[in-house]
Amino acid sequence: MGMDRKIEKKKWPPKKIASLAAVGLFVILVLYVFLFRLNKSTLNVKTERITISTVTRGPFQEFIPIMGNVLPINTFFLNAVEGGRVEEIYLEAGTIVKEGDGILKLANTNLLLDIMWREAELFQQSNNLRNTRLSMEQYRLRLNQDLAEINNQLQQQKRTYERYEELVKDNLISKHEYELAKDQYEYLIKKKELTIDSQRNDIEFRLSQIDALESSLQRMQDNLGIVKQKQENLTIKAPVSGHLTALNAEIGQSKSPGQPLGQIDVLEGFKVRAAIDEHYIARIETGRTGEFDFAGNSYGLLVKKIYPEVIDGRFEVDMEFVGGGPEGITRGQTLHIRLELGDISEAILLPRGGFYQTTGGNWAYVVDESENVATKIKIRLGRQNPQVFEVLEGLGPGDRIITSSYESFGNMDRLVLK
Repeated sequence: MGMDRKIEKKKWPPKKIASLAAVGLFVILVLYVFLFRLNKSTLNVKTERITISTVTRGPFQEFIPIMGNVLPINTFFLNAVEGGRVEEIYLEAGTIVKEGDGILKLANTNLLLDIMWREAELFQQSNNLRNTRLSMEQYRLRLNQDLAEINNQLQQQKRTYERYEELVKDNLISKHEYELAKDQYEYLIKKKELTIDSQRNDIEFRLSQIDALESSLQRMQDNLGIVKQKQENLTIKAPVSGHLTALNAEIGQSKSPGQPLGQIDVLEGFKVRAAIDEHYIARIETGRTGEFDFAGNSYGLLVKKIYPEVIDGRFEVDMEFVGGGPEGITRGQTLHIRLELGDISEAILLPRGGFYQTTGGNWAYVVDESENVATKIKIRLGRQNPQVFEVLEGLGPGDRIITSSYESFGNMDRLVLK
């Protein structure tokens, strides 16, 4: 009997009791969620206080909002080509200048001394050349006289030799006298040839000396020209006509070569320089378009130049106005630009709205067909532009979504629309 009792007890071991208790708790929890919590997580909402939008399929163009600054279309920077001390300032910043107008003048003592030394050297070299040419002319004159003298002697000796030649045939003179006359004649012929050769070599040498002096003089003149150009560069002139927007110079200030002195803005038009997050650097190319609103109208821009250097996580682009840009725009103005990225593509689209601030685009309320109830569902959004979001997951064309702000809804799972 006692053994039978023990077997009956084992029918309800602690493990089984724990399992049944767990099942019981789960059932109670499910009932709580479906009955009690469902009731708690429902909110009545007036339809006139919300915006319901329809999800559509259509062409999508991605935009990013960027800020741009209005700049002159061309800016010329004034630099000190040569260093020096600011001696005179002819114009003040803010002046309208014409090309070639003098803006300021620098003084450079070293350059002045250099010019004086070079001029003295040039004068000396010029004198050397003149003296060499003069002595060359005198030498030529002397050579001509020497040659004339030899020619004269040769002429006389030739006559003597020819007469002796006849006389020796008739034995009117001795053979010895004839040979002396002949030797003297032949010696003078040889002397003339040697003199001409010697003179030619001498003249060639002297002419090469003159050429070297002339080349040296030319080099000195060219170098002096360069130094004088440097002196002219001490007067800073406007390279273009425009607006002298900045001038960084005070009388007596020292400026080193290459130091910036100011800038001139060309008043022919404006461009826009915008800084863009480096995240988009691979997707921005020349020819991309953007638009901005100004004085109630919308205007177009075109990306003309990209500066690939990234500074503080941003890179810059220059944009030009399409069709000249709006009237009354001024340098330094800030524009809020919508810049298009990539080509137009087909996508599922959800109109933008205040719901995004609350949900971050992770969930939304979908309205049922009867338009009486809105239920919370998970969604995933992709790219965006000022009008719409691209839907990646959770919604299809025709779905009706509450897109106005969810701030007053708390975190309810259902909304009852009245």
